[in-house]
Amino acid sequence: MAEKQRLRIAVLGTGYLGATHAACMADLGFDVLGLDTDQSKIASLSSGRVPFYEPGLEEVLNRNLAAGRLRFTTDYAEVAAFADVHFICVGTPQQANSNAADLRYVDAVVDTLAPLLTRPAVIIGKSTVPVGTAARLAARFRALAPAGEAVELGWSPEFLRESHGVEDTLNPNRIVLGTDSPRVEQVMREICASQIERGIPFLVTDLQTAELVKVSANAFLATKISFINAMAEVCEAVGADVIQLAKALSYDDRIGGKFLGPGLGFGGGCLPKDIRAFMARADELGVESALSFLREVDAINQRRRARTIDIARGLIGGSFAGRTVGVLGASFKPNSDDIRDSPALDVAATINSLGARVTVYDPEALENAKRAYPQLNFAHTMLEAVRDAEVVLLLTEWAEFRDADPDELGKVVAEKRIVDGRNALDPDYWRSRGWTYRALGRP
Repeated sequence: MAEKQRLRIAVLGTGYLGATHAACMADLGFDVLGLDTDQSKIASLSSGRVPFYEPGLEEVLNRNLAAGRLRFTTDYAEVAAFADVHFICVGTPQQANSNAADLRYVDAVVDTLAPLLTRPAVIIGKSTVPVGTAARLAARFRALAPAGEAVELGWSPEFLRESHGVEDTLNPNRIVLGTDSPRVEQVMREICASQIERGIPFLVTDLQTAELVKVSANAFLATKISFINAMAEVCEAVGADVIQLAKALSYDDRIGGKFLGPGLGFGGGCLPKDIRAFMARADELGVESALSFLREVDAINQRRRARTIDIARGLIGGSFAGRTVGVLGASFKPNSDDIRDSPALDVAATINSLGARVTVYDPEALENAKRAYPQLNFAHTMLEAVRDAEVVLLLTEWAEFRDADPDELGKVVAEKRIVDGRNALDPDYWRSRGWTYRALGRP
């Protein structure tokens, strides 16, 4: 344990991935320095406040700030002098004018940090990058760093689920490291020693395979979600029930029930942009036909949003003009305030553009939603959001919405009509309370 304590860790980038990783590495007993160029973010984290919603993270952050194992800075020189190991945790969003990943933040980390590395260092990339990026960055570190060949790079993709980030960092279901360096492997085994001792699989691959693991996993999960949503389209056409279909499929252990929940589809900062970047990279490599199926995966996902709008429009007579609509949910998933590529807000904004007065409520994502969608109305309670609504749309499956009392909501709406975009409610119960209930893929 004493040897482990001597290893000092820097985390470059303190967004969702970086802030979670820094706090959890400190919780494992390491001295950690987090870096970001955003002064307000660093000030927030240094004062013990997480600038986004993630259950349990603020407790871990404050515990390790108090213990003196964790601090934050905007100074690359301080980071270079402090750390033995540097984790790259910056974002790789979709480019504005293409499906490809925007690597400017990753490249900026390399170009700023490398010239300051005057002694041996290990760099571990965690950001999701197109295959081939790690080898390019490794060469650039060697070329720019005064320490030259003594700066070695490996890639260890993250597999965090938003709203489960702390658990997934401290107790991952696997650790993947791409490297051809015995030293990089030794350092990562030291960092992950307690996890390896608990039996968590530690897989060592080449750089390219490690880069492919994350995007392949996301492509598979997106495909599974879109598959059941494609079945929902078929069910709607023939009057079948996609929930019963999914349940029957889940008993096949080759298929399983996870990610087989039909509904509005996926969003967020990972799955949509990662599968598009994967397709873009396949095009660059000349193997675009291998991933052509992902285009339909993406298209199915987008069609679910349009279908939800169509169902709601049908319930109110074919036009949203002048209508009042209540929307429950703004985040792309429950227990998160992340609104990136949020299906809920996409649907809400589209209905608003069609002439409706749309009011949105979300337990955690309201402030983010207000900044991104100022044209919408926002409420601070569920009842306020649905007051006088002629149709209600449940678009993010927060527990508060799943447990909603149909009688209580029925007292404030103009009409008892609900579109369950997440198949989160009991249709028989809601119908028994006088509601017209519709959901994707159900009679």
